[in-house]
Amino acid sequence: MRGTRLLGVASFLGLCSIGLLACGVFDGSVFGDEKANDGSSSGNNGNPPGSFGSSDGGPKSDADLYANDPLPKWCGPTNGPPAPPPPTGTLECPSDKNKPGCPCGTVGEEAACWTGLRVNRNLGICKDGRTKCVQVKENTAQWGPCEGQVLPASGAAKGKDACKCFSKGQWKLANTSPCFITYQDGSGNPIGSYGMSTILEAGAAKCPDVAPTPPPPVPSSEWGPTTLNVDCAGSFTLCYELKAGNFDAPSPSDCSLAKVCLPKQDYLKENVEQAFGSLPAWRSMDTACAKKFMDQGGYGEMTVQGESVLCDKIDDGAGKPYMFNRVKYCEFICNSQPSLPQCQNCQQGGSGTF
Repeated sequence: MRGTRLLGVASFLGLCSIGLLACGVFDGSVFGDEKANDGSSSGNNGNPPGSFGSSDGGPKSDADLYANDPLPKWCGPTNGPPAPPPPTGTLECPSDKNKPGCPCGTVGEEAACWTGLRVNRNLGICKDGRTKCVQVKENTAQWGPCEGQVLPASGAAKGKDACKCFSKGQWKLANTSPCFITYQDGSGNPIGSYGMSTILEAGAAKCPDVAPTPPPPVPSSEWGPTTLNVDCAGSFTLCYELKAGNFDAPSPSDCSLAKVCLPKQDYLKENVEQAFGSLPAWRSMDTACAKKFMDQGGYGEMTVQGESVLCDKIDDGAGKPYMFNRVKYCEFICNSQPSLPQCQNCQQGGSGTF
């Protein structure tokens, strides 16, 4: 019986581990195979698009962003913050956007401004600009140009450039290192290899004690704690799946060594790191997949499914979990020779942005 030594695990900006270590920096985030950024996924609390609670403001042409920019719905958890108050003003000049050319109160006053859709605001690459209240006539003041804002990239439908919920953030895993146990017969010939989660002792991952005969038991302690820091509040189910295959050319036929998930839970405040549960222990009975992972390498996939507080569904566009980051595992040789060039960035666990 022999267990491969565990040295590392992954990071989310990227990992590189074929066996146990994580190495490299790779932002494999491809979050959202979603519809175009037309605001169609959000409603207006039952009011027609293009209105602030009235029934007479229908949508105009797509050239006018504000005509097709309804107020988002609110699906916040009961123990979370309340829905933000609706803006005042008119369809053309709502109070929450400080649109260039719209009336303002105090000459010289500066404020945040936004000329895009509300559903994209402050998500992904998108950020507010700044505008200044200027005198245009003796008794007239209006907001000047919105300078410095970043809008969604033209044509983007997923990831940071599309400015969708869960397009930027960090899922931090304390441990993603697997252990592989190979059993042998009396003559020393291998009779089967099993993959299983490692355990953490004093912050380091190690193979758990196993039975002298196969199969090994499921480890008695969890794989490791996690935290989440993402650009939108909501309720999410996060999963991590280990697959045997080529990180650079993943295939639908790649076998799944293990998939572990956190129960659905509320993430109450955007852009704030919070504890998000621990990944459970696991053991794979698929000896063929374990051998493939050991011989050919493997990778991990992070997926999410849920709903934001603005009632946007977070999935792959077809109601299934969406893969937002892929992690590469280091070669097994890095366990015994960590000084090799390809092993320099290998680690047990860690964090990275997606």
